[in-house]
Amino acid sequence: MNVEIMEAITQIAKDKRIDKDHLRDILENIFLGMIQKRFGTTENFDVIVNIDKGDIEIYQEKTVVEKVEDPVSEIDLESAKKIDPDVELGEEIVEVIDPKLFGRRLIASAKQNLAQKIRDFEREHIIEEYKNRLGEIIIGDIHQINSRGVYINQDKTEVFLPRNEKIPSEMLRRGQTVRCLIKEVRDEKRGRGPEIIVSRADKQFLIRLFELEVPEIYDGIVEVKAVAREPGERSKIAVESIDRRIDAVGACVGMKGVRIQAIVRELNNEKIDIINYSSEPEIFISRALTPAKPIKVIVNQEEKMAVAIIRDDEISLAIGKGGQNLRLASQLTGYQIEPLRESEYEKETTTEEYVSVEDMAGIPEGIKRKLINADILYAHEILEQGKENLVKISGIGEKSADKILQVAQSYMQEEDGDEGSEDNEE
Repeated sequence: MNVEIMEAITQIAKDKRIDKDHLRDILENIFLGMIQKRFGTTENFDVIVNIDKGDIEIYQEKTVVEKVEDPVSEIDLESAKKIDPDVELGEEIVEVIDPKLFGRRLIASAKQNLAQKIRDFEREHIIEEYKNRLGEIIIGDIHQINSRGVYINQDKTEVFLPRNEKIPSEMLRRGQTVRCLIKEVRDEKRGRGPEIIVSRADKQFLIRLFELEVPEIYDGIVEVKAVAREPGERSKIAVESIDRRIDAVGACVGMKGVRIQAIVRELNNEKIDIINYSSEPEIFISRALTPAKPIKVIVNQEEKMAVAIIRDDEISLAIGKGGQNLRLASQLTGYQIEPLRESEYEKETTTEEYVSVEDMAGIPEGIKRKLINADILYAHEILEQGKENLVKISGIGEKSADKILQVAQSYMQEEDGDEGSEDNEE
């Protein structure tokens, strides 16, 4: 019976990839449990499992006495001499236990217990193995697709690709070989066992693909500083080289684009913008808005906001389809980016730069303060108020009002004249 049990156990262990030491511990605990049920104690018992020989031996230590009061720990002299003819009263003797003593019911229960122990070990082994591999790319074959997602066989272990972790635009088929990122390990004790969640949509999957295809990234010469991604549509990745001799973007693109093309194919033709990282927010934001090329970027570092001045004919490029380019640039840089047309910016700056009340010569500083306090900031606003409203401001009389209007009118005429000169020059 020992041989029969051991053959079955050894085959199970081999299928489940359980090493000898763990299998020995499992079997010893199983038989000690059987002993506890049969005899009520394990104190004077010893279980020896020899995996290599496929043998299990159970020994029971007893004290030789004249009259047995406890058959579990004592043996009479006559019975003891059958084991060892030289034994004497008071000595200890070891008796070999026949597994048949446990009965078929107990052995069947032990087999069930063993199967459960092996399942528990297998679950813990898988959980530990895949937790140590989080963030790693694996390759497997698709064997089932349903409404929840895709089940993939990976080295005799089933992993799960949920629908929200797929690249939305790709069509996967049974039997197809795919690469995925190990994202999460769930210990489903009451369900079908541990669930290994993998992803093709995660940003980390994109980074790992670059590590595989670009040796400079794997070796740490080129560093990935930031990633923004909308799976299957477009990604932006910022890279930086620690070696001035190495062009970070060129290394990622590869000779004739061979490296980036391999990644794009893996991601179902997802567009990828590779840009050089900069610690200067203005430069980084400007690069992040590629394919648009901002004329100027104004940054508010405290509020993490930025205004990008874009040529009128490139505003749609900067925003992208459905605002995608702008969203990804904001995610990549960490700044909320607002695009502004060049024509609108010039109009605003012209107004502020040349007809501001503060810049108008011929008006005393005290009067300027009164105008500003009345929320009159520009020359055109002075003209809009007129004399009637200006004299209502405390400290401004009719003569002062006439002077203010005269100065404002001269500035506006000057501005109009400058614009006309430029038109003539053109």
